[in-house]
Amino acid sequence: MNILVLQHMATEHPAYLGEIMARRGVACTTVRLDAGGTIPALDGFNAMLVMGGAMNVWQEDAHPWLVAEKAAIRRWVGDMARPYFGVCLGHQLLAAALGGEVGRATRPETGIVAAELLPAAAADPLLGGVSSPVATMHWHGAEVTRLPDGAVPLARSADCAVQAMRIGVHAWGFQYHAEVTSETVAEWMTQPGFAEALIAGNGPGAAAAFDTEAVGSMPGFHRDAEHVFGRFLDLARDGRLAGRRGSRQAAGRPSTHPARP
Repeated sequence: MNILVLQHMATEHPAYLGEIMARRGVACTTVRLDAGGTIPALDGFNAMLVMGGAMNVWQEDAHPWLVAEKAAIRRWVGDMARPYFGVCLGHQLLAAALGGEVGRATRPETGIVAAELLPAAAADPLLGGVSSPVATMHWHGAEVTRLPDGAVPLARSADCAVQAMRIGVHAWGFQYHAEVTSETVAEWMTQPGFAEALIAGNGPGAAAAFDTEAVGSMPGFHRDAEHVFGRFLDLARDGRLAGRRGSRQAAGRPSTHPARP
């Protein structure tokens, strides 16, 4: 089993999702699009994992590779109907590629946010069995503002209506960072804008309290990642996430830094 990983920044890598893949003997081919990497022929892959990044889906002039990436996602999900797992920017790219809309968030989310699972999540192949609310990790200033036709919303938060969605029976997007580890937290804390975004969104003292809160939440983050991404890998390996061509018609059937996504 080989997963194509599309990465947009050095610090936005699979992290804990990579650990899960390694333990399961899953190979992955990583393409650093921001570093000039090109997307290979898609036919040889079992699934696609698209990571986060500080850029926005509409910034094609500044990041021309976004055009090819959205086209690849459209072909992979909409035409080939193959398994897809998107994180943060990867979630937004899924929506944009399949005809939805992404815009600036009314209220950006930074830090740990409670996400409420919606009724459809109970029967979802990945989220079924996860307890609600879910503690989720965020750093984004953009969000899905209109779902693609037929997409099923699976989770929301107080400030973001689409925290998770499913398209067809094979593609998922998650606005939050399911891949987070303690190393992720340390990397974010050193990046310009993160502490300021924490304070802007959560009030004075938020930056100082964040590290302690993140450490305490890490076992839950990892438990949920094992459940959700583990199920994704199992279903992709078994071929049970293969949809049908033209799956946009089948969608919905069950089985930033200041503008950071």
